[in-house]
Amino acid sequence: LIVEMAVEENITLVGLNHYQKMKMIQFKMVRSIAHEMVKKLDIRLRNVYQVVETLSGGNQQKVVLAKWLCLKPKVMLLDEPTRGIDVVAKEEIYRLIERLASQGVATLVISSEMQEVLGIADRILVVYDGEIKGELKKEQASEEAVISLATGGK
Repeated sequence: LIVEMAVEENITLVGLNHYQKMKMIQFKMVRSIAHEMVKKLDIRLRNVYQVVETLSGGNQQKVVLAKWLCLKPKVMLLDEPTRGIDVVAKEEIYRLIERLASQGVATLVISSEMQEVLGIADRILVVYDGEIKGELKKEQASEEAVISLATGGK
């Protein structure tokens, strides 16, 4: 995220080579994609030219997600996707993660928040000291089971 740049630029920056025709950037396409992602992720802003640093933390996080979703990934790796954002924004991110999963996008979430992991994960890999200590399916997962694995239990 380049906070000094506009939302439109941040969203479309990683995919610029996709928005070219005869080596010329198609600015109509860039603008259209930025508007589509803002709408799809419900990013609250004045317009797509607004500088990212003026957005709330939750909306900045949505811009990060929009940037990568433009590439139509098959796999998303989200490292602490809700760190530092308010409860309402967290819920919006959780709904987005669920929507991605329902669309067939494999979503790997790294989180140190136990309730977040228990709430959104289909499977949980417990990692401690760089080593996978165990795997739990959603129906097996509980705070106690995760803590047990993280502290050396089986």
